[in-house]
Amino acid sequence: MLGEGSPLRRLLHPESGPAKVSSVILFGPPGSGKTTLAQLVALSSGRRFVELSAVAAGVKDVREAIDRAKYELGATGVETVLFVDEVHRFNKAQQDALLPAVENRLVTLVAATTENPAFSIISPLLSRSLLLTLRPLDEAAIRTVVARAAVDPRGLDNSVTISESAFETLIRLAGGDARRSLTYLEAAAGASLSRGSAEIDDETLALAVDRMVVNYDRNGDQHYDVASALIKSVRGSDADAALHYLARMLEAGEDPRFIARRLMISASEDIGLADSNALTVAVAAAQACALIGMPEARIILGHATIYLATAPKSNAAYLAIDGAIADLRAGKGGAIPAGLRDTHGAVRFMESPPEEPYRYPHDYPGGVIAAQYAPDDLREREYYQPTRHGAEARISDALVRIQEILKGERGGS
Repeated sequence: MLGEGSPLRRLLHPESGPAKVSSVILFGPPGSGKTTLAQLVALSSGRRFVELSAVAAGVKDVREAIDRAKYELGATGVETVLFVDEVHRFNKAQQDALLPAVENRLVTLVAATTENPAFSIISPLLSRSLLLTLRPLDEAAIRTVVARAAVDPRGLDNSVTISESAFETLIRLAGGDARRSLTYLEAAAGASLSRGSAEIDDETLALAVDRMVVNYDRNGDQHYDVASALIKSVRGSDADAALHYLARMLEAGEDPRFIARRLMISASEDIGLADSNALTVAVAAAQACALIGMPEARIILGHATIYLATAPKSNAAYLAIDGAIADLRAGKGGAIPAGLRDTHGAVRFMESPPEEPYRYPHDYPGGVIAAQYAPDDLREREYYQPTRHGAEARISDALVRIQEILKGERGGS
C-alpha cells in the first residue's frame, strides 16, 4: 500500500495535476488504523487536518468545514485534509454535500467506514474516490502496539509491568483491534495501580475489562480441548452444551473461521446424508463469517451450531469413504470392468470392443440395470451402510431396491 505510485504514497506526498488523489475511502474494521492514516496524510504533507464524526455532524458542519478549507486555500495556500469518520452514518443529503469539494479539489477527503462502501456510500462519491481496504491487525502487530505503549513516555512509561499470561490474554481479547488493546491496557494499568500493585495479572485484567478471562491457549491444549468438546457436543445432539463451548471459544478470541471449518467437517462426518442440508448451512455460515466478521459472526455460528446439533445424525458417509480407502491401501481393487473403460482409449490402441459393452442406464426403465461396476475382487463389497435416521431412511429403502436390480435379483434389465 506504500509502494511507489500507490494511493497512500500519493496521499502522503501529494502531486499537482491530474495524478493528485483528492478522495480516499478507507474500509476496515475498528482499530485497523483508519484515523491514524488520515492524520499521517495531513502531518506528512503540512496540510490542515479537520476531523468530523458522521455520528454527530450534519450538513451544516460539512459546509462550514469546506468553506473554511476554501478560505485557507485562498488566503494561505494551505490545503486541508477533511477526515470523516463513520461516513456510512451520513445520509444521502449529507454525503451529497461532500461532492462539490471533492470534484473541485477544495479538500482532500479521507472517509472511514466499517461497512461495505458498495452499500453505504452513494455512487457519485464512490466513483470519485479510491477505495482502500484495511485488514484487522495480526497478533504480532497488536503485540508491538501494546509493548510500545507500556514503555513509551507517551503511554504508561514503565509505570506497570504485565505478566506473560495477562499479556497474551489481552492480545487475544483485542481481536485485531489496536484501539481496543490500548483501551484494555490503560484500564488494566489503572486497576492495578489502584490496588497498590505495579503488575497487571489475569485477575486485574479481568476486573478492568469487566469480563471473565477464559483459560484458553490458542496454540495449546485448551484450543483443541474446547474445539473437541464443541464438535462432540454437536455429535451428541446437545445444542446447549455446544453453544457453551462455542461461547468459550468466541470469548477467548478464537478465529471464527477456524470454528466454521470445524462445523463444516462435522456436517459431513456426523450428519451426512441424514440431513444433507446441514452441509449447506455450515458452508453458508463459513461464507457469512468471512463476509461479516466479529462480533456479528457469533450469531451466524450460533445458528449453524444449533442446526447441526439438532439434526439427525449419521456417520455412514464418513465410514463409507474410509472403508473404500482402507481396501485400496490393502491392495484390493483389480482391473476396471471392460465396459466401463474410456472408449477413446480403446480406439486409440486398436483394442477389440469389450465382450460386455457398456449399457447406458438412462435408456432403460427406472434408470437402473443389472450390471457390474466394481472390480471383480470388490464385487460384493458394500461400503455405504445407511442408517434409519432422517433422510437416510428413505435412501436405505431405495438402496435395497437398487442393489437387487444391480445384482439381477429383480426386474430392471
